[in-house]
Amino acid sequence: MPLNWKTGGLLLGLVFFAAVLLVKPIGVSTQFVILDAIIGDAVNPGLITETEEGYTSTNAYLAKSGGKYAGNAANPLNYSFVFVLAMAAGGFLSAMTRGGIPKPDRRVPALWRANFGDSPLRRHAAAFLGGFIVLYGARLAGGCTSGHMMSGMMQTAVSGYIFALGAFGAAVPVALMLYRKEG
Repeated sequence: MPLNWKTGGLLLGLVFFAAVLLVKPIGVSTQFVILDAIIGDAVNPGLITETEEGYTSTNAYLAKSGGKYAGNAANPLNYSFVFVLAMAAGGFLSAMTRGGIPKPDRRVPALWRANFGDSPLRRHAAAFLGGFIVLYGARLAGGCTSGHMMSGMMQTAVSGYIFALGAFGAAVPVALMLYRKEG
């Protein structure tokens, strides 16, 4: 049973408010960099090293900000990384409480099927490509949608409102162009 959008919006707002009040604004794109660094250090020991001042890395991006990213990768059990893991776990639990993950023949929504066909593989490839482009853009901009738009708007940052206008200003016409047929 789907969650009513009003209830969902209220719950999301409360979670964001609690996060900002108790810890810090929500933003997650950096944690994908941290996960990459954890994997990179496992494959290439010595990528991250501990010094007297803290942590550093042979990778300039991980070493910037006084080795902050290298330190987070060396000690990943921090609020931000655990938050990202909890998001994945929460999505899985939500799917399970709503009746489980759909059977393969029902994984393709009617709207997608009407516009692009029946292939789950094609849908997954498009979702991966779209996610990659969004994450690349987020890292290029130094943040992500949750950090720029959601947390930014909640803190009444002008940049958050500008980002939201840009995101929706691009997303609405693209969606109208891609999804011409109704499902």
